[in-house]
Amino acid sequence: MLLLQQMIILFIYMAVGYGCAKTGKLDLENSRTISWLVINVANPALLISSAVNGEKGIAPDKLLEAAVLAVAMFAALMVLGWTMPKILHVSEDEAGTYKLMTIFNNIGYMGFPVIAATYGNEALLYAAIFTLPFNMLIYTYGIHIVNQKSSKKADFQWRNILNAGVVSGIAAIILYLGNVPVPQFFKSTVSGFGALTAPLSMMAIGISLAGIRLRELFADVKLLVYTAVKLLVIPVAGTLLVVRILDNDLLCHVCMIMLATPVASMVVMLAQQYDSNFELAAKGVALTTMLSVITIPIVSVIVF
Repeated sequence: MLLLQQMIILFIYMAVGYGCAKTGKLDLENSRTISWLVINVANPALLISSAVNGEKGIAPDKLLEAAVLAVAMFAALMVLGWTMPKILHVSEDEAGTYKLMTIFNNIGYMGFPVIAATYGNEALLYAAIFTLPFNMLIYTYGIHIVNQKSSKKADFQWRNILNAGVVSGIAAIILYLGNVPVPQFFKSTVSGFGALTAPLSMMAIGISLAGIRLRELFADVKLLVYTAVKLLVIPVAGTLLVVRILDNDLLCHVCMIMLATPVASMVVMLAQQYDSNFELAAKGVALTTMLSVITIPIVSVIVF
């Protein structure tokens, strides 16, 4: 019930952003600015806040367990990324985009707010670990995929991997494991900035959805089938497997959210930057984002 309430709150945030865009108060340029604030200020602060404001209840071996799980999860998603286009019989032009949509979930924009509100600061530390393989893969393997069908060839750059999300995730783990003392004003500051993550991220998503024609989203049968598999089948099957293997209830819940979140907005950015199938990526992000508000609570009920 708590998870459903949080998803309703996120939906309201999204609806506010959508309404502001439809009435002309905010536009895509505002959405980009808001997104920058979330990625570079609010999300990092949320991770740091989880380390300095939470109770010290997670042992180092449990964080290592989370790291192993994160690597295994992304390895499994990479395998699924190769099989999904074949199962759906999509064209070669669309195959790369479907691979990206399968591997990379919106663990930052939607995952962090849901986890923070539903499971608390300790769960966010687990979530921070999942961002490390995510960022390493999307700027290496993700670029490799879009390069295969792109007229623009991208060069690998280390600075892309060492971004605000990765740095803040590592910093949060160091602060937590080292039990580093920090002043109260610092705790309050990062807590305040971190609280902006949920409303700002969901408003940015709502603004971006305002430019999508809903009829087009629900007219693509293959995309609808894919969305059902991504938002229901994969998270249910994956979480049931994890629950059987791990004796760590909190980490199992975090893994469920990591698997059940929609397609990452970074997929659209990569497709746009390297002249890949931008329209399909945008539709995939929009459709999975809207439906995830409903499917995440459903997955939770089925699994737990």
